[in-house]
Amino acid sequence: MANYIDGFVIPIKKKNLKDYKKMAALGCKLWTEYGALSYYECVGDDLKVNWGLTFPRMCKLKADETAIFAFIVFKSKAHRDKVNLQVMKDPRMNMENVKIPFDMKRFAMGGFKTLVHSK
Repeated sequence: MANYIDGFVIPIKKKNLKDYKKMAALGCKLWTEYGALSYYECVGDDLKVNWGLTFPRMCKLKADETAIFAFIVFKSKAHRDKVNLQVMKDPRMNMENVKIPFDMKRFAMGGFKTLVHSK
């Protein structure tokens, strides 16, 4: 059975990475606690490549920004839906009084079927 992936690209100010890391650590704890197979939050390190559409150009990054590339691995889309429902019901996910350290208008996400997967 192929896995299912939720993927995210998030432009973020470099000065906000410390705050974002706290949110990401909570996300990792919750998603894996509820059954996600893997959880990754990655920060741009080598974004000035010489081919293709670069993350800085795609995300319209400013000089003081970088990109987060994140993904969560699930058994299937149904498993993803079940895990995400549990995570969203968890009181630790209450973000009412939390200042989000990035611009939600520039946040991108989607669910992905796996085409090719290494074992």
